[in-house]
Amino acid sequence: MATITEVRTEALVPNDLILKTGQIKIESEEVFTKDLPNIPLPPPSKRPTEVLSVDKGTPDGHVPRDPRLIRLTGVHPFNVEPPLADLYQEGFLTSPELFYVRNHGPVPHVKDEDIPNWEISIEGLVEKPLVLSFRQVLQQYDQITAPITLVCAGNRRKEQNIVRKTKGFSWGAAGLSTALFTGPLLADILRSAKPLRKAKYVCMEGADKLPNGHYGTSVKLNWALDPNRGIMLAHKMNGESLRPDHGRPLRAVVPGQIGGRSVKWLKRLILTDVPSDNWYHINDNRVLPTMVSPEMASSDPNWWHDERYAIYDLNTNSSVVYPQHNETLDPSSAGPSYTVKGYAYAGGGRRVTRVEISTDKGKSWKLADIEYAEDKYRDFEGDLFGGNVDMYWRETCFCWCFWSLSIPIPELESSDAILVRAMDEALSIQPRDMYWSVLGMMNNPWFRVAITKENGILKFEHPTHPSMSTGWMERVKKAGGDLTNGNWGERHGEEPTEPEPVQEINMKKGGLNKTIDLKEFTDNATEEKPWFIVNGEVYDGTAFLEGHPGGAQSIISSAGLDVSEDFLAIHSETAKAMMPEYHIGTMDQSALKALKDDSSSSPDEIRPVFLQSRSWTKATLKAKKEISWDTRIFTLQLEHDDQTLGLPIGQHFMIKVQDPSSKNEAIIRSYTPISETNLKGTVELLVKIYFETPTTVGGKMTTALERLPLGSVVDCKGPTGRFEYLGDGRVLISGKERHVRSFKMICGGTGITPIYQVLRAVIQDRQDPTSCVVLNGNRQEEDILCRSGLDSFATSDSKRCNIIHTLSKAADSWTGRRGRIGEELLKEYVAPEEESMVLICGPPAMEKSARESLLKQGWKESDLHFF
Repeated sequence: MATITEVRTEALVPNDLILKTGQIKIESEEVFTKDLPNIPLPPPSKRPTEVLSVDKGTPDGHVPRDPRLIRLTGVHPFNVEPPLADLYQEGFLTSPELFYVRNHGPVPHVKDEDIPNWEISIEGLVEKPLVLSFRQVLQQYDQITAPITLVCAGNRRKEQNIVRKTKGFSWGAAGLSTALFTGPLLADILRSAKPLRKAKYVCMEGADKLPNGHYGTSVKLNWALDPNRGIMLAHKMNGESLRPDHGRPLRAVVPGQIGGRSVKWLKRLILTDVPSDNWYHINDNRVLPTMVSPEMASSDPNWWHDERYAIYDLNTNSSVVYPQHNETLDPSSAGPSYTVKGYAYAGGGRRVTRVEISTDKGKSWKLADIEYAEDKYRDFEGDLFGGNVDMYWRETCFCWCFWSLSIPIPELESSDAILVRAMDEALSIQPRDMYWSVLGMMNNPWFRVAITKENGILKFEHPTHPSMSTGWMERVKKAGGDLTNGNWGERHGEEPTEPEPVQEINMKKGGLNKTIDLKEFTDNATEEKPWFIVNGEVYDGTAFLEGHPGGAQSIISSAGLDVSEDFLAIHSETAKAMMPEYHIGTMDQSALKALKDDSSSSPDEIRPVFLQSRSWTKATLKAKKEISWDTRIFTLQLEHDDQTLGLPIGQHFMIKVQDPSSKNEAIIRSYTPISETNLKGTVELLVKIYFETPTTVGGKMTTALERLPLGSVVDCKGPTGRFEYLGDGRVLISGKERHVRSFKMICGGTGITPIYQVLRAVIQDRQDPTSCVVLNGNRQEEDILCRSGLDSFATSDSKRCNIIHTLSKAADSWTGRRGRIGEELLKEYVAPEEESMVLICGPPAMEKSARESLLKQGWKESDLHFF
């Protein structure tokens, strides 16, 4: 007998909906002990409570997640797999926090109080259309609990992407997980609505709103009604309510089929006489014939509408877990043998009947030992986690199994690879060779772990790694080996044949012949206008900020960078074909070379100027001073104590920090320092921290800076910006000089920093005749930044400097101006003058209204500069 020592389930529904099983009561924060038969129990689980900083700037800012998960599609949407060894070590069942996730877009934000009244409709070809609440689903239908392995159809896709890029992103070999799911059978729900005779399919639709509508798909009705197939609606995983990434509060679970059929956040069940016409059912989860190229698939929609190519049942597949990728083994101290371990699964309820291992390139095979943990539940009678475990009669298999085999060390020493293949009870066996297809799905050739030897030490290499350019397939391809000849890149005496060349996708705009120099590129490599480089060509991502599947941050993080390697690794040929639309020119070759050079000088060389426009330079976070509850001054230590920053007056520099939750993601923002331009050794930045609130997400960069420990390294690049003040009324705008007699300065919040920099340069130069008027708008008196400096400028030279503070939420004690910066103030202090210029920096709404009012007053667009 096994003992449950601790199972804790947080109730996400009111107490009257808590299920009592007779043996086990599941309540929030309740710990209990109960003897049970020897069945696999869920591993220890710790529900994440903190939203990772990488998610705070995305639509998923409400979802806490485990940082161990490997992100496969950048920041957003959230598509992840666990580290393979961590997944295996959890055992037969996977904790919800390490369960793989496939999301097509934002996770619906479902509040606790909304769950009891969450509704699903049963409609279409039914005699009795129904709308059921979550409460009714729990109370009116029998509940079952069953172990089920879910597998993404893209599992092991990276292997196909190395051979030739598919339209899908790269999964490793951990795109699968297993849990105990609890809920009613789908058949019981459907029978309540009385399906009509001509109904043949069940179409399912979720609540996740996507660019092409809600996610949806379909399965055959007779499958849904067949108890042997075990299709269910689940509201629990491993005894606790579903978490947001896994379909909270209700999802479909279709055992034995690809994960894409198990619709999350379920809202509609529609019975039809034809398969679903949902965009995602038609354009996803298909294995097109291998001769269909991405171009053919894009130009002829008939390929996608042919239901013969849709994927339902999983195919037979397996993977090696141990030895791990890049694991080493010293034969002299390893003992007589090494135990190779891994997993296998089959589809459609079929049992894996054999797993075979070869160490001689497939000439001979050995049978591995297989552990069928799923079978232990067949002997269990009773309720578990609020559902009846009713498996004693069912022979279908819906879970993965673990296999192992001890291999003598001398055998490994004489081998160049471990090969693994599995077979199911229908004698479906993994093929030796890959079946490449446009979407890269259902990849299941023999799993091969290469063995290399150096100084007597054995090193094991898996085919790929999900997030790194490593693995024997990567190595073979870089060496020019042919991965399509069935010999894993090796040649066996045959004459070399030229592989059919893959047609390169043209990512350049036809007829465009423009060269972009370094200054133009760096001036436009901003969050608002994110220019980036791929293969020497410059692209403007502005128009795609809203439509990018990975979210705007994916593009913003690329601003100012040559992202060729990452872009080509992640994006499909279809994505590449879209690039001419955003192509704006070719990078000047000398500038491109400079950008690729991480350092143009020796680290030991004492350069007088810190900033470099051609490469990132590294500063160190030296100090952090708290100005108010949400405002800080960050002091960065430059490379040497005798260095000046090297930033012209009125310009900015870019700061890049690694996202603390994702080492593959960078955050880039531009800042203007408040420290003196001639300060040596350090630079000071005034930053307002935008903390997360219950209704708003936090600022990605500001919260990252807030969390940086002292001593952290920060990358800097610059200068950037079109404006430069040369002194004595001389202004440089995009390289063209003009003269002004006065500045009208309008700012709000942290928009004060570039204004303050120019104002200080004017007032500190007693010979500069230029006059300045500053309109500074804030919410409350404590929000006024740099106030002492501003007021001292006005006091020291009242003829040339006039500071006007106005507050929108002023206290009764405030004696200054009140209200926002509007037409009245602008007419009073910013009337058009000859040889005058308006400098503006603040929130977008303030800048927009100021522009409209000033143009209406008679200012020319060329007289307005927005930082």
